[in-house]
Amino acid sequence: MTINERQDEIIDEFAGLDDWMDKYQLLIDMGNEQEPLDEKYKTEQNLIDGCQSRVWLQADYENGRIYFTAESDALIVKGIVTLLIRVLSDATPQEILDADLYFIDQIGLKEHLSPTRSNGLVAMVKQMRMYALAFQAKG
Repeated sequence: MTINERQDEIIDEFAGLDDWMDKYQLLIDMGNEQEPLDEKYKTEQNLIDGCQSRVWLQADYENGRIYFTAESDALIVKGIVTLLIRVLSDATPQEILDADLYFIDQIGLKEHLSPTRSNGLVAMVKQMRMYALAFQAKG
């Protein structure tokens, strides 16, 4: 499945919900369904700068594709990082670097986040792209 197909799937999931409380609940549920991050990855090195809550992001590179795992101590943020993982995990570094993450605007996420959470979202995307750049350079 391509990055855009995954984004369209998420847009469809949120499309049926009109109330933002329902959308937040869906985000929380998604975060709760995510496998917890192995304790060995909860290091300073994996903490994302720019997030008000604590977010750890681990990236693994196998067979030319990047696989992300993450954890956050905040429910909504955990849901947000879960969405990003669903969209960007199992993609090549170039696909991640080229991705237009239009789902964020389409589901109304950006306009319904507090400024600090919005900054955190930008920081998460930036970190995922930095991993993609690093893995691409390693080749």
